[in-house]
Amino acid sequence: MPISFTSAEIAVWVGSFLWPLARIAAMVSITPVFGGQMVPMQIRLMTAVGLTWVVFPTLATPPAIDLLSLAGVLVVAQQMLIGLLMGFMLQLVFGAFVLGGNYIATSMGLGFASMVDPGNGVQVPVVSQYYTVMVTMMFLALNGHLLFIEVLMESFHSLPIGSGGLLSSDYLQVVHWSSQMFVGSMLIALPALTSVLLINLAFGVVTRAAPQLNIFAVGFPVTMLAGFFVMMELSPAIKPQLELLLESAFQVLWNLGEVHGGP
Repeated sequence: MPISFTSAEIAVWVGSFLWPLARIAAMVSITPVFGGQMVPMQIRLMTAVGLTWVVFPTLATPPAIDLLSLAGVLVVAQQMLIGLLMGFMLQLVFGAFVLGGNYIATSMGLGFASMVDPGNGVQVPVVSQYYTVMVTMMFLALNGHLLFIEVLMESFHSLPIGSGGLLSSDYLQVVHWSSQMFVGSMLIALPALTSVLLINLAFGVVTRAAPQLNIFAVGFPVTMLAGFFVMMELSPAIKPQLELLLESAFQVLWNLGEVHGGP
């Protein structure tokens, strides 16, 4: 007896893989570690397909929606928006260290020394690039990538496919949390900014006492060395700050499902 399948059954099977793929691919495309520009497009695509292949057998049967209909397009857009939001949260965590490095570089006089960030493809100060590399290695060492994948997988239960999607309260949570990027960057840069400010005040007093002293020839290397010394001394404080930001960001992602009745 030949085996036959209806178009509705085929649509459900394809949708059960396509809709999770839309959310995961959107997340992979924007997440710093997974979706950096130094990661080839083929690797990002293989990562998204591999994660989808693992997760889609555990998901509930998606609603029977025609993939080519307006409702099917809206579901795909909804899943992509959820994935982009999750990747954006992790971008904010890394952005706090990039912004903090920018503050430090400007105060040290290294604001002109920039290089291309391989993760984002934009020019950033070398100090920001230093923090980006350090935070990336710490993120992997702390198994942050595994925890982030776990949060992504759990999002399919708290925000199931075909549900109402993200609510206005979800966006409000993300907007409120985005201020933590600026708070975290200031906590990272504040010791260096304070040290450089005190050095500049000291040189101002010296200039008043000895006007013949060439303050630019002396102050620039001293300020730069002091900045490097403060960065070296504060390196152990990067890990607790990263853990704090990651814990706060993941908590927001977990809370996205609470208003939907998720776990």
